[in-house]
Amino acid sequence: MRDLETMRIGGVLRILAVVLVVLAAEVVEESVAEYTKAKTTTKHRNAYASMMYMGTPRDYEFYVATRVLIRSLAKLNVDADLVVIASRDVPVRWVRALEQEDGARVVSVDNVNNPYRNQSNFDKRFKLTLNKLYAWSLVDYDRVVMLDSDNLFLQKTDELFQCGQFCAVFINPCIFHTGLFVLEPSKRVFDDMINEVRVGRKNPDGADQGFIGSYFPDLLNRPMFYPPSNGSVLGGNYRLPLGYQMDASYYYLKLRWSIPCGPNSVITYPGASWLKPWYWWSWPVLPLGLQWHEQRRRTLGYGAEMPLVLIEILLCLGILTMIRLARPNLIKLSHRRLEKPAASFQPALKLAAFWSIIVAYSVPFLIIPTTIHPFLGWLLYLLGSSTLSFLAATVFLLPILSVLVPSAGIFGVLLVMAYPWYSDGVVRGLCIFLYAFCIAPVLWTAVVRIAAAIQSSIDRDAFFAVKSGETSPSSRFNKWC
Repeated sequence: MRDLETMRIGGVLRILAVVLVVLAAEVVEESVAEYTKAKTTTKHRNAYASMMYMGTPRDYEFYVATRVLIRSLAKLNVDADLVVIASRDVPVRWVRALEQEDGARVVSVDNVNNPYRNQSNFDKRFKLTLNKLYAWSLVDYDRVVMLDSDNLFLQKTDELFQCGQFCAVFINPCIFHTGLFVLEPSKRVFDDMINEVRVGRKNPDGADQGFIGSYFPDLLNRPMFYPPSNGSVLGGNYRLPLGYQMDASYYYLKLRWSIPCGPNSVITYPGASWLKPWYWWSWPVLPLGLQWHEQRRRTLGYGAEMPLVLIEILLCLGILTMIRLARPNLIKLSHRRLEKPAASFQPALKLAAFWSIIVAYSVPFLIIPTTIHPFLGWLLYLLGSSTLSFLAATVFLLPILSVLVPSAGIFGVLLVMAYPWYSDGVVRGLCIFLYAFCIAPVLWTAVVRIAAAIQSSIDRDAFFAVKSGETSPSSRFNKWC
């Protein structure tokens, strides 16, 4: 009887377990469906869009720049969706961060095959920029503002959604810039563009700039866009005022913005790729880089880089401590009696000493996180280069002050370039030139003294050996001078 009752209870429990599993599965399925629906549905009639793809040496930097762009737009409370057109090989963790942390809608696409990659003037950096054409496929929206990641928004620009089928800015007198343009999504236009790519439509640079420019060849003759006060949406194509794409190079001549046409709304950085504003070394070479980093500080922050920064600081402090503790033993070791080096070894010794200094000023530049704040980046660089220079001076018995002269020179030029009260860019340039003219003899003197110290050490056998019990007269003073 008890066995029968036990079997009944067991059967009831099994039924309950099956019911619970089914209910749990339904809940999970419903949650996934809601998440997918939330991820794929649009919330607004218009959108700001940017793109991401892989295959360049600077993928991570552009990922960071895209996140800062998206967050800065969100901070401005724009009345539009934020869309990222991402190639399918973008890492899942990056896509998840864009969606869940930044609130962007990520649209995954296949890379557009670039038939222009064999052109003589083709730049491999832009082989996948034709993915920008996917902006015309976003037919869920009435208007899309397509953006490059290096745009910095100073204010809200939702009035751009009142523009026509295609609108762009001429930062060049004859060629409009595709770093920001407004479009009306259209499946017909998108299919036609892809077909034109396949048949090899004329493209001056092989990238998105040349292709879109050839697709809208008469934009220069179109009227200027001025948003209607009644909020209506225009038709046709228009030129956008320069204030929507203020080339950073305009700023550096007068060190202030002086663009009379249109609202001064968006800064773009179309210069050399290694001087984009997110790189710590771009400031103070280009003063506007600090404005981009201020935008990042207020939106994304620097949490991703801080662990590496702390490790590098601790590493430098550890090296300095080891040098301080081991310095007496190193000096004693270098003064032991050894045979004088062969004449053929002397040039190698000189070369090793000079290379140690070059390495001391190069290695920190290579290991510092590229997208860290410039203040912290330069602080790490000066700390790292000074630490390694001190190590080289200790190992090769070089005059420490002479070895540290480049660090002092770099610190000085940073102060000269970062001085905020120049009247214009010409005066700033002249001051930098004057500083370089003044510091050059100091650097040359330091090089000469280092070379003389190496040669003196070889000649009197001080680097490898001195007579037992000897000490180099005034050697401690010479090492510091």
